[in-house]
Amino acid sequence: MPDLLLELLSEEIPARMQRRAAEDLKKLVTDALVERGFLYEGAKAFATPRRLALHIAGLPARGEAVREERRGPRVGAPEAAVQGFLKSAGLSSLDQATTVTDPKKGEFYLAVIERPGRETLDVLAEILPGIIKSFPWPKSMRWGAASAQPGSLRWVRPLQSIVATFGPETETPDVVPFAVEGISVGTTTRGHRFLSPEPFEVRRFDDYVPALERADVILDADRRKDIILHDAKDLAFARGLDLVEDEGLLEEVAGLVERPVVLMGSFEERFLEIPAEAIRATIRANQKCFVLRKSGSEELAPAFLLVSNLVASDGGAAITAGNERVVRARLSDARFFWETDKATKLEDRLPKLDAIVFHEKLGTQGERVARIAALAKDIAPLVGADPALAERAARLAKADLVTEMVGEFPELQGLMGRKYAELQGEHPSVAAAIEEHYKPVGPSDRVPTDPVSIAVALADKLDTLAGFWSIDEKPTGSKDPYALRRAALGVIRALIERSLRLSLASLVAPRFANAGTERTADLLAFFADRLKVYLRDQGARHDLIDAVFALPGQDDLLLVVRRVEALGAFLATDDGKNLLAGYKRAANILRIEEKKDGRTYDAAPDAALAASGEPEERALAEALTAAREEASAAVAAEDFSGAMRALSRLRAPVDAFFEKVTVNADDPALRRNRLLLLNALRAATREVAEFSRIEG
Repeated sequence: MPDLLLELLSEEIPARMQRRAAEDLKKLVTDALVERGFLYEGAKAFATPRRLALHIAGLPARGEAVREERRGPRVGAPEAAVQGFLKSAGLSSLDQATTVTDPKKGEFYLAVIERPGRETLDVLAEILPGIIKSFPWPKSMRWGAASAQPGSLRWVRPLQSIVATFGPETETPDVVPFAVEGISVGTTTRGHRFLSPEPFEVRRFDDYVPALERADVILDADRRKDIILHDAKDLAFARGLDLVEDEGLLEEVAGLVERPVVLMGSFEERFLEIPAEAIRATIRANQKCFVLRKSGSEELAPAFLLVSNLVASDGGAAITAGNERVVRARLSDARFFWETDKATKLEDRLPKLDAIVFHEKLGTQGERVARIAALAKDIAPLVGADPALAERAARLAKADLVTEMVGEFPELQGLMGRKYAELQGEHPSVAAAIEEHYKPVGPSDRVPTDPVSIAVALADKLDTLAGFWSIDEKPTGSKDPYALRRAALGVIRALIERSLRLSLASLVAPRFANAGTERTADLLAFFADRLKVYLRDQGARHDLIDAVFALPGQDDLLLVVRRVEALGAFLATDDGKNLLAGYKRAANILRIEEKKDGRTYDAAPDAALAASGEPEERALAEALTAAREEASAAVAAEDFSGAMRALSRLRAPVDAFFEKVTVNADDPALRRNRLLLLNALRAATREVAEFSRIEG
C-alpha cells in the first residue's frame, strides 16, 4: 500500500519543542485522515534541529465509496421541514428522494446519498496546508515581506521548504499538490547545514533516511541519543573516568545536533574546590556539557564532555579549546561566588529577605521565614524533632536565596545553603534541613528522614498552602501557578511514608483569621482530593477515602489511610460485601419512608418493643448494641481492623432480619421501631465510615 512522506525544513527548532512538535504533527495528520475514513497501518514522526518529518505507512490509494440512507420527514410535512431535509441531504428537489411506507408511521421521504471514494492524494492536499498554517507551536514567528499581512504563516523559525510525496513503493510516488505562503511542495531537501549543504532529491521514506545519513543527518532523535551516550561512555572509559549520566541534558543535546560528535575537554584541578553540584550546574547550564567522575569514585574529575555538530578536520581540537575557555571563565565566576558567599554567615543574610516580596498579599520572604520558624517549632515535638533545632533550621532555610551562587543558579537553592551551614558549623540536622525542606518536590523524589528536616518541610508546605488559601488563591482546573498540589502531596507523603500523626486542622486553622472554619474545611477537602490521587496510585479506591473523610474530624491523614486500608480489606470479604448490601437496603428503605412520612427516624429503637417482636428483630437489636459498642471502643483504640470485625458480626442478623421481618408492619409502633432499628444499623456503620459514600 502507498506511504506518505512529509518533511518541513526550517531554521533551528529549539530543542525543548522538538519531541512535542513531532508528536503533534503525527496526531494532527493521522486524526484528519481517520476522520475522513482513511485508515493506515502505522505512523512515526521525527525531529532534528532543522526539520520535522512524518512517515505514514499503509494508506489506501483511494478512499472507499460511501452509500448512506437518510430518513426525512413524513409526506405532507411543513415546507420548512422538507427544505431542511433537502439541504442536509444535498438534494435540489424531492424528485431526487424516494418515498417509503412505514406500517405504523405512514409514508416518509428517504434520501440515498452516494459519494464516490476520493483520491488519497487529493485529501492530503486538502488537509496538510491547514495543519501547517495552524500548527500549535508554543512560540512562533512571522518573517519576510508577508509578515506585514494579517493571517500570514507563523512557524517556530522561518520555514524553508516542504517535501510531501505519496505513492506505492513499486512506483515513483506523486508529489502532494499544495503550497503554503508561496512555498511549493517538492522533492528537494538539504542535509547538514555545514557538512552537506547541497540540495538533493528524495522520493519515499525508505530512500529518505539513508539519503539524510549520507548528508550527515541522523533523523531519529532516540538514535542520536544512543550515539551520544555510547560514545560518551567509551571516551570516558578510555581516559579512566566515569560519565555522570543526565537524561534531561542528553535529551536536550540530542535536539541541538544532527550529526553528534563527542569530544572531551578539561579544566584546572583548582576548580574542584568548588562544590561538585555547582561545577555540574555551571557546565551543564552554560555549555550543555556532561561532567565526569574519577573511576569508581563520587569525586568529580577536572574534565567534561561536549557534543559537537561538526566533524572537524582537526579532530575537534579548536572546538574543544573554545569550550574549555568558556568553561574556565564560568568556573572562575562560580569560584568567585563560592568564595564570596563563604565570607558571610547565613544568619547575617536574613535582613535581605525582608526586601524580597514573596507575594503582595502574603508579605516578604522575611515575614514568611518567621511564620515557618514558628510553625516548625510547634511541629517539632509531634515528629520527634528538637524544637530549637527545627526553629533554627527554618530561620536559615531561605537565607541562601540571597547568595551569589543561588542567584546565578536557582536550581542550587537549599543545596548551597547546606554547604554554607556546614562550613559555619551549624548542627548537622540544621544543615540537612536547609537542603531537605524542599523535599519531596515530585512523586519520585525521596521524603526526608531526619526529624528536623521533616518538621521544617511540613512547616514550609503548610505555610504555603494556608497562606494561599487565606487569600483565596487556589488551583483551578489545570492551573496551579504556585504548585499547591505538589505541596499538598509533599505533606501527604511525609506523613504517610514516615508514619507521622498530625492534626492538620489545628496547624492551619490559626492562619485563617476570618471564615476560619470554612477555609480550614476547604483546605482539608483539598488534602482529601490529593490523598485520593496518592492512594489511587497505590491501588486504593477513591470512594473509600470519601467514606472515611465524610466522618467528622478526619484531619489525621495517617489514621485516614489506616481506616481506608482496614475498610478495603473488610469489604473484600463476603461478610463485608453482604453487610454493605444490607446497609444500602436499609438506607433505601429509610430514605423512602422518611420522605413519605415527612420525618426522620434517628432516635434510639425501643429495646423492649424489639425484644417482644420477631426473633430476628430481637437478634438484630442485640447485635447492633454489641457491635456499635465494640466498634466504637476499637476505633477509640485506633484498632480499625477490630472495628471491622465487630461490624462483620452484623452480617448474619441483618440477613435474617430482611429475610424474615416485614419492616412496614400494620402496627404503627412496630413499624416505627423497625425503622429505628434500620437507622441503628446506619449509625453502627458510621463508627468506621460513611457507608453511603461507598460504591457498589
